[in-house]
Amino acid sequence: MKAKILKKLKGQETKDGAGVKLIRILNTSTIESHDPFLMLDSFDSTNYEDYKAGFPTHPHRGIETITYLSKGQVTHKDSMGNEKTIGPKMIQWMTAGSGIMHSEMFAEEDRLLGLQLWLNLPKENKMTHPFYKEVSDKDIPILEEGSTKIKIYSGSLADKEGFKPKYNPLDYFVIEMKKGEKLQFESKVGYTSHLFTLLGEVKVNEDTISEKTDALLSSGSLTIEALSDCELVWMASKPLKEPVAWGGPIVMNTEEELQLAFRELRDGSFIKDKIDE
Repeated sequence: MKAKILKKLKGQETKDGAGVKLIRILNTSTIESHDPFLMLDSFDSTNYEDYKAGFPTHPHRGIETITYLSKGQVTHKDSMGNEKTIGPKMIQWMTAGSGIMHSEMFAEEDRLLGLQLWLNLPKENKMTHPFYKEVSDKDIPILEEGSTKIKIYSGSLADKEGFKPKYNPLDYFVIEMKKGEKLQFESKVGYTSHLFTLLGEVKVNEDTISEKTDALLSSGSLTIEALSDCELVWMASKPLKEPVAWGGPIVMNTEEELQLAFRELRDGSFIKDKIDE
């Protein structure tokens, strides 16, 4: 059975952090359609002033953030004692869990190009121990078909397996294609699957998807045809089907849990897990 495009979303320009210009694709209006995916932001700029201010120290609880850079560098620093910089073709995976304070600051580069995804944590794991990991394309399996490359940062494809998440199963693939190439692909049954065109334009089963667009797909087979040289990000995970209470950087299941988190921020008891000795 052929997969169908259920929804196409073109990102909207906005600012976040201390004034970082970005394109926001998923937000509070897509909670149900894209469950368990919460927010999706794309960065693409050749002007350092657009992202110079970065994201100064701020809290998170109840989610995981997955940041991918195609070009540029970002330094992550958090309350668990991590201070790491990722560069091109790397991701940083952060499980906020019970609560973390972190900052993300960008280095000046010819171009900043990347994507940040917020993945909801299941109710039973909302208050888990925070976690941080980096994954490089040098550390993962890569499937090649002609000049097309599928980089398996997380999850599995064919007999290849990337980083295995502890809480949510997540297929997170970066697909690089040259103009005119075609790729046969399968969207899994029981998963929320979507494709984001970070660079370039493609056809998916004869439906054109322009650059910086997210396509939500049903399960089934699909043919991806590159209409230009392109870089695509495939994201798929199982829906949680749980209530969502979302307030800024914190995502819980009830309004009471959300308000408790903000009270703890005010009284200094937000961080539950200290730096590991």
